[in-house]
Amino acid sequence: MAHTDLLSEAGLRIDGRQINELRKINCKLGVFEQADGSAYLEMGHTNVLAAVFGPHEVSRGPGGKHRQTSLHDRAYVNCQYSQATFSTIERKRKPRADIRSLELTNNIREIFDNVILTSLFPNSQIDIFLEVLQSDGSNMSACINAATLALIHAGIPIKDFVTSCSATIIDEKTLVDVSHFEESTSNLPVLTLSILPKSKQIVSMESSGRIPLDLIERIIDSAVLGCDEIHQICKTIVLNYISEGSNENLPPESQEQ
Repeated sequence: MAHTDLLSEAGLRIDGRQINELRKINCKLGVFEQADGSAYLEMGHTNVLAAVFGPHEVSRGPGGKHRQTSLHDRAYVNCQYSQATFSTIERKRKPRADIRSLELTNNIREIFDNVILTSLFPNSQIDIFLEVLQSDGSNMSACINAATLALIHAGIPIKDFVTSCSATIIDEKTLVDVSHFEESTSNLPVLTLSILPKSKQIVSMESSGRIPLDLIERIIDSAVLGCDEIHQICKTIVLNYISEGSNENLPPESQEQ
């Protein structure tokens, strides 16, 4: 099926990107003083806030008793994903209760339950809160990348960075970091992949729409390349944050040098 409206004659996408080009990524760490770790991430026009609390004592239920989520041998990872009512053109009535939000909450919680070294913190809880402030496609990828950075900012040990990227295929050409316009046009199948970059281990893979078996390997390969590029960007973000923090502790004359 042709989708000539998504690619120009020069092979450029509707927003001017090459087929294998990511949207611009900006990030700021430490945006919430109240949280143990936080990050504000922009992937194009998709903007996400991530806040991490913990490890801390497991939340108590009615009567002061620990909830059933208390685990004696590791930390319980609690996650909440939501979209602000103003994040899309169509206003959402119940951003925290729709099926898709609950599905993303469970998927992201499962990813970080496997990546965080939870065995180091028995009988404790780690909370990850994610809020999409502006939605323009690849929400899950943006949230996973933001959560990873917030966890690193909180100093919570993880196996590796978790980086996530989406990909699709148009007229035999694979596109990475799919925008909302591309997601919503002609019901294109979109694959969202999350990996541990060092080992290339896939920790999550989900698709919307049917992907032909003869094309899925190509789409996965493109998504992995996108994840690798995001990994390098995230590493730079963390190193710059550490460097800036170190400079703040130096006397003015040392910073000038």
